[in-house]
Amino acid sequence: MLEIDQLTKQFFGLTAVDAVTTRFERGQVSAIIGPNGAGKTTFFNLVAGTHKPTSGRITFKGQDVTGMRPDHVARLGIARTFQTTHLFDNASVLDNLIVGHRLRTRSGLWDVLANSKRLQEEERLCREKAREALDFVGASHIANRIAADISQEERKRVAFALALATDPELLLLDEPAGGVNPEETVGLAALIRKLVDHGKTVCLIEHKMDMIMRLADKIVVLNNGAKIAEGTPAEIRRDPHVIEAYLGTDHVAV
Repeated sequence: MLEIDQLTKQFFGLTAVDAVTTRFERGQVSAIIGPNGAGKTTFFNLVAGTHKPTSGRITFKGQDVTGMRPDHVARLGIARTFQTTHLFDNASVLDNLIVGHRLRTRSGLWDVLANSKRLQEEERLCREKAREALDFVGASHIANRIAADISQEERKRVAFALALATDPELLLLDEPAGGVNPEETVGLAALIRKLVDHGKTVCLIEHKMDMIMRLADKIVVLNNGAKIAEGTPAEIRRDPHVIEAYLGTDHVAV
């Protein structure tokens, strides 16, 4: 589904992503791991269109999307979440999610001024999509609550729902279990597996290794911007380059 070829990003001479080549298969959970500062989030930013690469190529379903604007990337079917979930805190959860499906609508300023039938129909559809997404992530009970009043774990679920409201095929999840307790982490891992079971493809960044080893079909390891390993969880667990990146050369020698 997604092919990355020699992807590189430099910031004022600093190489954040260094000639990374990999591919992510449809219907799988792929994980990107690595120490802090390894280039993981920058990698997501390049795929999602937030940053333009210095060089390299990104191909999504056979189409070159390198350097494409974020809204264009999202329309093609790539959605992402962020480490910190920013919502309109004074609005309801449902109203926050309506924004997601606006990506697929066509009404504009004149429709708003005229309160056109197209606007009314699209408003109805956006609310329907928002409710469907909330129900899928198990958060329909908080639809009418003010976003500022929901818990961290609920914000994570709302972030999933907001991504789903854009009708994606590929979801990029940046630390989806960050800041939640172990029991909540298990629940979010089950939700990620549910996404794949319902036809979505998932690529995630996560520091919780127990979760990654149980959930991922494939793992890509970055260190200092470069790919140092790639494979199944079992292969990654015993890779000496990965052990060195996380634990240091002394541990590998022992």
